[in-house]
Amino acid sequence: MSEPVLVTGAAGGAQGSTGRRIAALLLEKGISVRAFVHTLDARSDALRDLGAEVVPGDLLDRDSVAASLQGIKRAYFTYSVSDGLLEASTIFAMAAREAETELVVNNSQLQGARRAPSFRNMQHGLADRIFDWAEVGAVHLHAPPYYENVRALVRKSVAGQGTVFLPWGDRSATIPLVGAEDVSRVAAALLADSDAPSERAYDLIAATPTVKEIVDALSAALQRPILYVGITDEQWVEAMRGRINPHALDHLSHLWRYFRSGDQEPRGVTDTIHAITGSPAQTLEDFFRANAAEFRSVAAAT
Repeated sequence: MSEPVLVTGAAGGAQGSTGRRIAALLLEKGISVRAFVHTLDARSDALRDLGAEVVPGDLLDRDSVAASLQGIKRAYFTYSVSDGLLEASTIFAMAAREAETELVVNNSQLQGARRAPSFRNMQHGLADRIFDWAEVGAVHLHAPPYYENVRALVRKSVAGQGTVFLPWGDRSATIPLVGAEDVSRVAAALLADSDAPSERAYDLIAATPTVKEIVDALSAALQRPILYVGITDEQWVEAMRGRINPHALDHLSHLWRYFRSGDQEPRGVTDTIHAITGSPAQTLEDFFRANAAEFRSVAAAT
């Protein structure tokens, strides 16, 4: 592959950082990467040290997006859980069509519910169609919440109190999950393959645990009992206010209601990750075990 692969979100964010992971995976394969970053800082310097071509820009700025896609045949698109997804998707799809890009791997969310679980989830469905209509060879990665999302939500209370406080109802609600590492491995494999993907969308579900099973997996990984306390939506929103942006807070609030309502479509674990990458998906317990240090209290760590 002579042309570089454009990777958006390449500097990485607070949780999944799929763009950063994908850039590193492609560079390890000897594939040139054009890393699209919002800010030039230590993270972009690290990408440059790995061999990436670093391009600063804003996914809501048509000129910088168009410039980044010049000469690009394959690209990865992702957008943070914040306002602007539809605008950014439209700008990117238009620019990719003008640049005659042949494959856009789009980081999306699970679709197919009778009614979208949240406004953000509905936006992802609309963004998928925008990419399809642009005829840029779009492939959609339909993923549930990441293991990293769960870690971010519970690590502070687990470290300090040995307790998970979430509005997940009783312990029977099922919450489909996947690791950002596996989503990244799938995306990198699709981008690195010279052949066109066989599907236009892939469901990436690594686990479908109940709340009880999530807490049990955390207890097993940390080798200490962890409690679960169900709280109200209002209590959770108040606790999270200021920690995450309003868009993300609205999305997750609706998502938790959806999962505990029992109205979600039956979803099973998919074999997509293994089929595309040749390696099995990371288990939730393995993820917790690999990140055990983040759940330790300051007192325990000193």
